[in-house]
Amino acid sequence: MRVLVACEYSGTVRDAFRARGHDAMSCDLLPTDVPGPHHQGPVEEVLADGWDLMIAHPPCTYLTNSGVRWLHTEPGRWAKLDEACALFNRLLTAPIPRVCIENPIPHGHAMERLDRGYTQIVQPWQFGHGETKATCLWLRGLWPLQAREISSGREGRIHKLPPSPDRWKIRSTTYHGIAAAMAEQWG
Repeated sequence: MRVLVACEYSGTVRDAFRARGHDAMSCDLLPTDVPGPHHQGPVEEVLADGWDLMIAHPPCTYLTNSGVRWLHTEPGRWAKLDEACALFNRLLTAPIPRVCIENPIPHGHAMERLDRGYTQIVQPWQFGHGETKATCLWLRGLWPLQAREISSGREGRIHKLPPSPDRWKIRSTTYHGIAAAMAEQWG
């Protein structure tokens, strides 16, 4: 199966699918952190290349609940919200048979601009990680992801990260257990 992992620099989801024998490629404006098939550039450059499945992680800066307060204080933030929602909707309606869009819980202004609501919410603790981080999945042509290894831990480690230059990267990286479940259940 040909799998596009859009807006991923880490290679986590790409490599989970490759480990199961799929032809998977990541794509991001940033270079990949881990060697492997990667297109550095806008995802629109490769969207119509005959993919069977796309898992996309569009930037959430302007969509998520944690950033909603900045809409009213930071100039230009509403225009950036509109741009982010437009990219999200392009990915959701891409000419690919099976699509998963992954993002944190969106705020109401984003929900008004998105083509539809999310299908399910998953947590890292459902996939072997002792942490909480609610992650929404918008699914098209796919069934909901099933929990595979319930962990007893329920710590909000990602939420509590101190400021650092790499905080955004750590917060945006997909958990290995979730990536493995995607590859196992949707591959």
